[in-house]
Amino acid sequence: MKDCIEELALFGGSPSFPEKLHVGRPNLGDRERFLARVNEMFDRNWLTNNGPLVQELEQKLAGMLGVRNCIVLCNATVALEIAVRALGLTGEVIVPSFTFVATAHSLQWQEITPVFCDIDPDTHTLDPQAVRRMITPRTSGIVGVHLWGRPCNVEALTEIAESHNLKLMFDAAHAFGCSHNGKMIGNFGNAEVFSFHATKFFNTFEGGAIVTNSDELAAKIRLMKNFGFAGYDNVIYVGTNGKMTEICAAMGLTGLESLDDFIAVNHRNYRRYSAELADIPGVSLIKYNDKERCNCQYIVLEIDEGKAGLNRDYLVEVLHAENVMARRYFYPGCHRMEPYRSYFPHAELLLPNTERLAQRVMSLPTGTAVDEEDIKAIGRIIRLAVSHGGEITGRLAKTKTGLI
Repeated sequence: MKDCIEELALFGGSPSFPEKLHVGRPNLGDRERFLARVNEMFDRNWLTNNGPLVQELEQKLAGMLGVRNCIVLCNATVALEIAVRALGLTGEVIVPSFTFVATAHSLQWQEITPVFCDIDPDTHTLDPQAVRRMITPRTSGIVGVHLWGRPCNVEALTEIAESHNLKLMFDAAHAFGCSHNGKMIGNFGNAEVFSFHATKFFNTFEGGAIVTNSDELAAKIRLMKNFGFAGYDNVIYVGTNGKMTEICAAMGLTGLESLDDFIAVNHRNYRRYSAELADIPGVSLIKYNDKERCNCQYIVLEIDEGKAGLNRDYLVEVLHAENVMARRYFYPGCHRMEPYRSYFPHAELLLPNTERLAQRVMSLPTGTAVDEEDIKAIGRIIRLAVSHGGEITGRLAKTKTGLI
């Protein structure tokens, strides 16, 4: 246990952890069950092209979410791109900047302009009033992001979309297994997109899914993910290759069998972090609605420099030196990345909440790779850093200006 800042690894002490603790280290289900599925796959000699494991995964996901249609794909970025095209979005589409850049890229890649909109400072999701202000005659849709698994203001965004005849879809990459007003995420808007990347609490190695209650839209998406084929030698639509492989589906089916265990671990970790970080000045852990289903896969902090005595970036430096690989999410915001930075050089003037949060938010390791003792140690590091925030800030500031 470290009692003074001289013992921090940043200032010459030994790291608290011998190996790096990463945000988003993969959860693994029962290895034997996975390998059994892989052996069955090899016995069938059916590796891709809508095999039985993909079909089973789609059916189980649709049943769990209570949606009519689930189409699994090779990754969530391709899923976003296909959903955007299937919905016929054109011109301008309103999106948050406080999200992973794939949300914006899925539009820009298809020559659709992502119009960055500010977020609610409390929910970190699209501010409906700001959305209204961003609508122009060229606007064709809205893409909301259920950030950290916490749902957007679905009702307000739905009302806006309907009143302006806009398409509404949701990037639900963080929200698999979460609910809103008792209904599972996946049932809102025209379509919702999930990510099953290895860093997500439920993964298929690489993968994603589009879910929708529109049979017509689902049929179009199924054509588009497989080059537009409707049977052998019969192409009836422009499409691409977005298919999920059988081995990825095997991982997904295996992970589903352990899903409740993964979520239970996440909830345990969240409770432990809540206890360890309680009453640390300037450190706020985001809250989840305990009346809804939530995957709790993100441990997200806001750092108030004025109260903590050091800023988010300095705290991240302290943690990295201890081999706690905290992440700045979502820094610096899509509007400050290329090509958007060049396209919209003054976007920050319209995004004050996004700008503020991009400087304050960080995420800590959780999942099955982290135990309660790890969390206690991380909490002690943060508490020590904040208790000496002014001194740490002074030392790091001098180092960066070359004064020492």
